[in-house]
Amino acid sequence: MKKNPRIAIIGAGPSGIAAAKNMLAVGLDNLVLFDRQDQVGGNWVFQEDEGHSSVYETTHIISSKRWSQYEDFPMPDDYPDYPSHRQLLAYFQAYADHFGVTPYVQFETTVEHATLQPDSTWHLQIRQADGSLKDEHADYLLVASGHHWAPNLPEYPGHFAGRFMHAHAYKRAEPFRGKRVLVIGGGNSACDIAVETARVSEKTALSIRRGYYFMPKFLFGFPSDTVYNRALLPLPRKLRQQLIKLTLLLVQGPNSFYGLPRPDHQPLEVHPTLNSELLYFIRHGRIHPRPGIERLEDYRVHFTDGTSEEFDVIIAATGYRTQFPFFSPDFFDISQATEVPLYYYIFHPEYATLFFIGLVQPLGCIWPLADWQSRLVAQAILGNWKPPADMRERIARQNARHRRLFRPAHRHAYEVDFLPYRKQLIRELKRIRSVSSGS
Repeated sequence: MKKNPRIAIIGAGPSGIAAAKNMLAVGLDNLVLFDRQDQVGGNWVFQEDEGHSSVYETTHIISSKRWSQYEDFPMPDDYPDYPSHRQLLAYFQAYADHFGVTPYVQFETTVEHATLQPDSTWHLQIRQADGSLKDEHADYLLVASGHHWAPNLPEYPGHFAGRFMHAHAYKRAEPFRGKRVLVIGGGNSACDIAVETARVSEKTALSIRRGYYFMPKFLFGFPSDTVYNRALLPLPRKLRQQLIKLTLLLVQGPNSFYGLPRPDHQPLEVHPTLNSELLYFIRHGRIHPRPGIERLEDYRVHFTDGTSEEFDVIIAATGYRTQFPFFSPDFFDISQATEVPLYYYIFHPEYATLFFIGLVQPLGCIWPLADWQSRLVAQAILGNWKPPADMRERIARQNARHRRLFRPAHRHAYEVDFLPYRKQLIRELKRIRSVSSGS
């Protein structure tokens, strides 16, 4: 390892600050984080600007406090089971201050280009707050820019005369008061937005092409992820899936009771949708399920079942594309990938000075995993962890296993099961300690 290498981190959100904390913890303090915002927090910085990728006004986390906090920095005792975005932002900023990360952040800066040099170092072109460009150099590059900021907006035949927007631009329900709103999607954002707009709209409908399992946030008095991790995870996967289906059937009945399509997959094969209010709002007539969209005509939406209705607004909660605009597309582009060509979703088989932090979509929370990922990256930079010689073969096996467990689609390409993935990272770190102790 070069003495005191320069390390650049793109992003000062929850994953970026975890990466910086772990670099500092092992003495890698020639460090800089670049973030386009004016404060630490990433997507958890609420802003009214629709062009800004952020949470909306009423956002609460969908994984519980117990399974979302960094393991070496617990959330405050007075935080609820599912903290609000304001509480989470305060938590992330307290974390960055506590571990001395904040002084290393260059705010209101954007990495325009990141180019690998022949000697495996990095040339970075940075746009500063005043619009000027400057050049930076780094020995190692850690990408923690997230994957929930480039909207994937669907296209349909015809033209919609009302407002057609992505959930990315949704901030609060009030602008939709008295409107006829159609929300597209069955994931967490779609369900949250449908519930919120239903409180004030003339009508809110939810267009879902395929069936989902809608998980309540609490089961038997406990957060659902606590029940899953403590009671179900030790069981074989197929048994877990059957128990989840049985539990949901007993607690809320089949989807047909709510006019929703039956799932065409098993639980755990896609990212879970957690919402305790959606089904309640449907049965109270505040949200109206609709099938997929066939075409658009002025203000009228034609659905695949032959029905049609008029709406003022369509909100597409249809996910995001994973993009890294600072890389040339011929260097690294996984915007359409259904498999991730990275070992542990971190290490590139060709570029030893490039690492990705937080590029996972766990059945659980990203941030504690980003912390463990960063610990391993720190050891790689120090030279204590060596990449396996057969990394490509291991990536192939990783992706083959992923195909067996999750649906083959870009939106599910980064799925991991929280505790098993955490266990893999910890195992790698234990191997380092085992070697260093000579055992």
